[in-house]
Amino acid sequence: MTKVFIDGREGTTGLRINDRIAARPDIEMIVLSEEERKDRECRRQALNYADVAFLCLPDPAAVEAVSLVDNDKTVIIDASTAHRTLDGWAYGFPELSAEHRSKIETSRRIAVPGCHASGFIALVYPLVSKGIIGPDTALSCFSLTGYSGGGKKMIAQYESENRDKLLDAPRQYGLGQTHKHLKEMVKIPSLSKAPVFCPIVADFYSGMEVTVPLDGISLCSHTADDIIKVYSELYKGPIVSFDSSVGSDGFISASAFSGKDLMKISVLGNDERIALVSLYDNLGKGASGAAVECMNIVLGVKDTEGLEL
Repeated sequence: MTKVFIDGREGTTGLRINDRIAARPDIEMIVLSEEERKDRECRRQALNYADVAFLCLPDPAAVEAVSLVDNDKTVIIDASTAHRTLDGWAYGFPELSAEHRSKIETSRRIAVPGCHASGFIALVYPLVSKGIIGPDTALSCFSLTGYSGGGKKMIAQYESENRDKLLDAPRQYGLGQTHKHLKEMVKIPSLSKAPVFCPIVADFYSGMEVTVPLDGISLCSHTADDIIKVYSELYKGPIVSFDSSVGSDGFISASAFSGKDLMKISVLGNDERIALVSLYDNLGKGASGAAVECMNIVLGVKDTEGLEL
């Protein structure tokens, strides 16, 4: 039986990871009391006793948690931003390539992708690696997300009976173009410069729609059909899959897969103006679902074990 500890179990990501694995017969959960989880020594003992430790913490606390592990046994799966672009850490998106999957299988240090970054990288990484677009292509990206991505404080703001009326409309943020996900959005697909990134939070609990627009000039003489071929050959499911039916009724709902751990990839538009779209849950494939998937790969069980698809 695998011993699992969630450091930061009370947060939004930690709670959903717990929901996905707590009842599994192959998992023994290590749970600290309210007093113990605030005690550094209790956390250190739990981290070192665990076979797998999920870190659902702010970046400084995640860095501290890693420093507390003094064995070569515990597999750390970090859902924070702290380690996503560091050498020695596997990037937790196995569908990108066989190499990514192999690193997850063998690593003791795995960084879960950021929610916005997951959708962007799923769209851009294969196109750069196949030469459909160049690494110096000037890209832009906008991402619609549910308010749960902002954590407990933002959830409380949106669900308050006396909330600010400004929350009734979608709100763009990251206005200074310094969003914390940009580093991995550049490094993982090997881009030479960051995209113009426009994240938008709206009045729905969870779900995410990431769009990367392309024009014909950016495609290096390739077509929309070439992109479809790349995606359909790479993303065959069961978690990430190409789906030509997305938007077939003329609309796309960013909350279409709320509560699910899957991701759908689609190509919309025409050869002159193309919209690449990834559709998923910011708490699912964008966070907790991705973390559990990585654990499943480490344990050698089905990728989908415990996931909601």
